[in-house]
Amino acid sequence: MSTLDNNAPDSGAVNAGKSYGSTYSGKEMAGYLTGLVGQNIIYNIINSGWDHFIHYVIYIPSKAILVFQSLARIWDAINDPMMGSVVDKTRTKWGKCKPYLMFVPPLICLITILNFVNGSYTESVAAGGSGMGIIIWCAVAYILWGMSYTIGDIPLWGVTSLMTEKEKDRSKILSMARVFSMLGAVGMMTPYLGQALANVTPDMTPVEQAAAYRHGFLLSAVILTVFSTVLFEFSGLSVHERVSQSKKSYTLKENFRTMATCEPFRRLLISGILRSPNALLQTAAIPLVTYYFFRGDIMTAISEGFSVKMIVTLLLLVVGIIGGMIVGSIMTPGIAEKTGKKRLYNVYSLLGAVPYALLFVLYLLTGGDVKSSMFIVIVLALLMFCAAWTMGGLNVLQSVMIADCIDYEEYNRGVRTDGVFFSGQSFITKLNSGIGSILTNAVFGFVGWTDANIEAANNALKSGQDFLSIEGGKYAMMFFFLISIPPAIGMALSAIPTLRYKLTDKEHQRILDALIERRAEKKTAEETAVSED
Repeated sequence: MSTLDNNAPDSGAVNAGKSYGSTYSGKEMAGYLTGLVGQNIIYNIINSGWDHFIHYVIYIPSKAILVFQSLARIWDAINDPMMGSVVDKTRTKWGKCKPYLMFVPPLICLITILNFVNGSYTESVAAGGSGMGIIIWCAVAYILWGMSYTIGDIPLWGVTSLMTEKEKDRSKILSMARVFSMLGAVGMMTPYLGQALANVTPDMTPVEQAAAYRHGFLLSAVILTVFSTVLFEFSGLSVHERVSQSKKSYTLKENFRTMATCEPFRRLLISGILRSPNALLQTAAIPLVTYYFFRGDIMTAISEGFSVKMIVTLLLLVVGIIGGMIVGSIMTPGIAEKTGKKRLYNVYSLLGAVPYALLFVLYLLTGGDVKSSMFIVIVLALLMFCAAWTMGGLNVLQSVMIADCIDYEEYNRGVRTDGVFFSGQSFITKLNSGIGSILTNAVFGFVGWTDANIEAANNALKSGQDFLSIEGGKYAMMFFFLISIPPAIGMALSAIPTLRYKLTDKEHQRILDALIERRAEKKTAEETAVSED
């Protein structure tokens, strides 16, 4: 039975709530955020570095990538809620999330590195092999990584709703988590560090250069993954769970039913799924910048043709993509206090479609020659900044609103679904990445940007040819299309489910106040029973 007050206004101007309730310390928050940075570096090592590695270093065919990543997303739909159920059923002296944060990071570290231990598909085929062993290794390592990442990601986000009973403090740590997760963009440097560590020289044969690039990427992955795993461990060593857990828990079947029947959560989940193509701004932007602006290898392009314009262009694009997400994450909580979370969520979704769409319009208006004028580059960076702002803001709002849904479920049914509901966020995160990759590889296959043609393009760029001139510019247009049109459509569609989202800020505060009172009464009763014994 729903307890929502459907007439409650969607406004951020709600009362401050009950003054009591335990919360985290500053030291604890710092440790948690440090661990979050490490975890997000690992995510970007795979999402950006490994994605670049399989496309442009070992040349896995786009069709093969499309198949195994589609299978991985289907498995995620089952595996993520299953892992969430495991977390929710965990009862230890540390709590239900902390044990995973202490012991899972080394496993994720090992599997992450194994994703970069592979040979070249094109070399295997040229030698008379099928290359199937390389594809199978790619697929198995990637699916195992997704499973290990999930069992670390769910408790990492779920623990935020257990660290504090105060709404403002929870919103603060979740918004700061989204800000600090942007520091995980260090993982996006994997391709560039890999290129720098490859130590490729002009006198090498193509086979020797290819081997050098594989070695450079593996070394880059080892360095960044080990470093990020050490940071990840800080979360497990720092956090403390303060929200008491009920003895009752759901079965896996009941958890699937709860995810479907809890209306506020269901609307957020569907909205996040529809928004999945916005991940293309991250996944397709790196090869776009690398190939369109820097001839396939940023390090070589800068060293051979160093200019202030080239450096400024790179900085503008980085600030546009990453800076927009950071600023959006920082500014969103303050804006949401005035507008209400639901209203801001829908505004971001609808208005966010505009800068995405304009990215492709800009490409068409300039005839594809975006990089010739610094003014056009600045406009491009501003559009990326605005698109990334809405993306960062929506990430913050999604986390906070999922935590609200957990309180809603506890209030109505007496069970906290931290693991299961945040498994929904984990699923959305991986689905974003997966759909981004699936769309990318589908378009790659359609225009012929795959294995042998990519290798040919790399050789053409090394000989001095401009990327815009290769195949009449269709590859350049393809990249601009990917970062623009699908994300714009996804953003607009994502507002549809949440237009009727009814868990307003005022209603959630009422629920949270009631829960705090309920927990306090339960604790008093337990202490009285112990003293009487």
